[in-house]
Amino acid sequence: MGAIRYEVDDRVATITIDRPEKRNAMTYAVLREFHEAVARAGADDAVHAVVLTGAGGAFCAGTDLSDLAATPEEDRSGAGRPRDGSRAEPWPVVACPKPVVAAVDGPAVGMGAEFATQCDVRLASDRARFGWNFVQRGLVPDTGAGSFLLPRLIGPSAALRLLLSGELIDAAEALRLGFVAAVVRPDELAAAAEAEARRYLAASPFAVRRVKALVYAGLARPVDEHLRETGALLEECFRSEDHREGVAAFLERREARFTGR
Repeated sequence: MGAIRYEVDDRVATITIDRPEKRNAMTYAVLREFHEAVARAGADDAVHAVVLTGAGGAFCAGTDLSDLAATPEEDRSGAGRPRDGSRAEPWPVVACPKPVVAAVDGPAVGMGAEFATQCDVRLASDRARFGWNFVQRGLVPDTGAGSFLLPRLIGPSAALRLLLSGELIDAAEALRLGFVAAVVRPDELAAAAEAEARRYLAASPFAVRRVKALVYAGLARPVDEHLRETGALLEECFRSEDHREGVAAFLERREARFTGR
């Protein structure tokens, strides 16, 4: 894949948006590659956690407006659709059943801020900048993550201050708001993101994918429905190989060897 790099090292997949000459801004072709890479990580049994980052001192500067201007409006609705014609997930990072860590260096603006919002955990370098600048282009947040997930991450009032102004915030402010978990120097970011991803490798993949699904679905459904789904998934866990292995590892005082089944 031309503008998206996909690498796996000891159960951690790293997806890198690699258009540094454009500060990793997205074209519709690159967006499709991005969706395919995230789906690949989600389907790969050898991958237990994912790091999403950008090349060349930028995370993603949003949509490449030169590409946008050259793309007919009727073609924009298919952005990111898989090559096989199947329906694309609206939030591919949320849909990924693995923990996804954003490693943000430099600008995460527009669609880049949306991608960061979709991630489960965010780390930033001290030169990171975040901006949901859609209103400055006459738009609403394009993936819906800013208008749905961001208020649930940092609170409605704090989210509205960012969404209605479109202003940029620095890494320190993102940390204060709780949007990022840590801020490090640029040369420390890759190692910090890898260490964060490895926090999740000792967990059962079978349980992790169900916990992640419960959390995101629980943001939008009634508590009684949520508890019914929790009970159903708990029954699945009780019947899983991972549960049996987790109990055996505890009783035998050894590390668990989970299979994800």
